[in-house]
Amino acid sequence: MNIGIVGTGNMGKILIDAFLISSAVTEQQLFIINRSKAKAEHIKCVYPNIQVMNSVEDVINHCDFIFICVKPVDIYSLLQQCHTTIRKEQCIISITSPISVKQLESVVPCSVARVIPSINNRVLSGTSLLTFGESCKYHHQKTIIQLMEKISAPVVIEEEFTRVASDITSCGPAFFTFLLRRFIEAAVNETQIPEEQASLLATKMLIGMGQLIEQEVYTLETLQEKVCVKGGITGEGIKVLEAEVGQMFHHVIQATHAKFFDEKKKISEQFGIIN
Repeated sequence: MNIGIVGTGNMGKILIDAFLISSAVTEQQLFIINRSKAKAEHIKCVYPNIQVMNSVEDVINHCDFIFICVKPVDIYSLLQQCHTTIRKEQCIISITSPISVKQLESVVPCSVARVIPSINNRVLSGTSLLTFGESCKYHHQKTIIQLMEKISAPVVIEEEFTRVASDITSCGPAFFTFLLRRFIEAAVNETQIPEEQASLLATKMLIGMGQLIEQEVYTLETLQEKVCVKGGITGEGIKVLEAEVGQMFHHVIQATHAKFFDEKKKISEQFGIIN
């Protein structure tokens, strides 16, 4: 089984690293291309047996599964360009949320799936979001699930929940990293604790909390209850959070969805009225 990666930006590179670190595939099975060939060649310096190709058509000619990891607005033209090269026994996989599997099916003659990875997949953790087109053959679905199980906990989602699920799994690390950094900044500014020390303490706290939840020692609710003793210091901090967080996360979801629907509108102009 040969895997193609078209686009070696942040998420394309994460998939390459995760697939190879997990031994999901070998270097010889990976065929990659990037608009800037130097970027792809840099990856080859790390993985010398990976295959750097000269064109998208070359990737398609050599691969069974092709991950399309380019900007959403570039996907339609890319698939149109390669339409005659794609074979019906292949599987095209998009990693972007604004394009539906139905839209992809309208322009390619093969199986279609969408796999939305997370930065956590780089350390073989977190989830990946899977949606299969009606044309996606069972053996393709099975292989994709097995492949993503090597680097994540794959979750099959409905089309209607694509954006919010991606907000939680893919955008979530950026959102909560931002909040953690603000937490550290406040600690440093209010108390003059050294920033390096505060960062270490906060990072170790987050890792330990994740392990408590992952190992099912506590749920999110019981974890807060265990730490927040009635009438204690933590409770005073929780009161501030309750008063000041307000609708913040509602506004985050509203903003990401507004951007999502704006992108979908642009995509629909390319693909036609297909949701």
